[in-house]
Amino acid sequence: MVNITDSTSKHAPQEMEQFLPGDGLGGNTKYKIQPRKDTEQALNQSDYDPFAERQNEHPTTDSETLTHLLKASLGTGILSMPIAFMYSGIIMGIFATILTALICTHCSYVLVKCGHKLYYKARRSKMSFAEIAEVAFLNGPKWCRGFAPVAKFSILFGLFLTYFGTCSVYTVIVAKNFEQVINHWTGTEMNSRLLIASFLIPLILLSWIPNLKYLAPVSMVANVFMGLGLGITFYYLVQDLPSIETRSYVSWSTMPAFFSISIFAMEAIGVVMPLENNMENPRHFLGICGVLSQGMSGVTLIYMFLGFLGYLRYGDATGESITLNLPVHEWPAQAVKVLIALAVYCTFGLQFYVCLEIVWDSIKDKCTKRPIMVNYVLRTVLVTAAVGLAVAVPTIAPFMGLIGAFCFSILGLIFPVFIEIVTHWDTGFGPFNWIIWKNIVICICGVAALIFGSNSAIQDILKLYAPAASVPEEVVAGIS
Repeated sequence: MVNITDSTSKHAPQEMEQFLPGDGLGGNTKYKIQPRKDTEQALNQSDYDPFAERQNEHPTTDSETLTHLLKASLGTGILSMPIAFMYSGIIMGIFATILTALICTHCSYVLVKCGHKLYYKARRSKMSFAEIAEVAFLNGPKWCRGFAPVAKFSILFGLFLTYFGTCSVYTVIVAKNFEQVINHWTGTEMNSRLLIASFLIPLILLSWIPNLKYLAPVSMVANVFMGLGLGITFYYLVQDLPSIETRSYVSWSTMPAFFSISIFAMEAIGVVMPLENNMENPRHFLGICGVLSQGMSGVTLIYMFLGFLGYLRYGDATGESITLNLPVHEWPAQAVKVLIALAVYCTFGLQFYVCLEIVWDSIKDKCTKRPIMVNYVLRTVLVTAAVGLAVAVPTIAPFMGLIGAFCFSILGLIFPVFIEIVTHWDTGFGPFNWIIWKNIVICICGVAALIFGSNSAIQDILKLYAPAASVPEEVVAGIS
């Protein structure tokens, strides 16, 4: 602040007085110099702590967040890891699994890290994946600011499409597993659509769990069911193991198929920010010993062991899901199907939460009257729509494979690195621009996952809806 006092009543304006805004008080003229807006913002950032300002009515602890993260990453995709190892080779599969896990974990880390930096710039205590992209582009270089609304909408649309479809697929998976066991014991063929529809009420009740805090015990139960199912599966896998020399060590020609399976099995980018936003100590999510590192380290080991032992045990006879190799007439194998079905059912709530958060955030400002009732009506409608889609199209899984290949490769790999580049645009990209080079490699992996994942899904759709004899060889050759 600059104060200039003049003892005379009137005087000719000096050069500075012609340009400085003044406020005359009692013969004194006060002139104020305002700092630049960005400078003022930088000065005020030091007195704002977004983590102290965050208010959650029901915050989750570190252990509860870890439980959710494990359940989100340990989906049904883990059962396909043995055939993924068959595509990569038994030795290459170990290193390729670690590489895939590092890429997926790093992209999640980048998203949360950029979010923590943007909390200060936007003076907000929490943001969703889409909001982080929007704020990053708005605060980035001029050429990208116009893309902020497009980035936000693209992420919201992609996440909703993927996770809503996942909820429908999970309904089918639960019904199919129970159907196989029921058919075995009764000797009668169950109506698939009727069995899927019968899960509507249980799924609605599960969706009514109000928040992630109360959903944590459900995720814990799901982890127990999945753990028991995998434990029984490992029991079968370690029986009469052949020599490792009988298996292929490296298979370069089918490596794209490995990455197509493993990336979409491990990817859980949609639940990362909801989990972070609900944490009691959000800083604990990152770090070498943070929740993210702990969860993904455990997930990687389980994926690696199951893939290694599954391929070693069954070799070229490995099924698309390892449960297909288990003897269906034995009760432990039937127990695996039931346990996995129950685990998937319990996981439905966590996947559904992503869809609910997207839709509810878009309408909650308009629902000022009885918001709780509207929220539960919305939950019921969304679950009914997901189950209705599963009933109408019980073979929805291959189509969701195509959508997942498209959305997860873009949302899980490509978008986070673009957000990182835009966020660090004004602070630099490190020595030798290593952040840029690192992100170029990840973008290449994302494009490859998009191409090969879509290719695999299209082949599954052709196999499902076209008899093998009616599919032209040149079409199959062109796809593969």
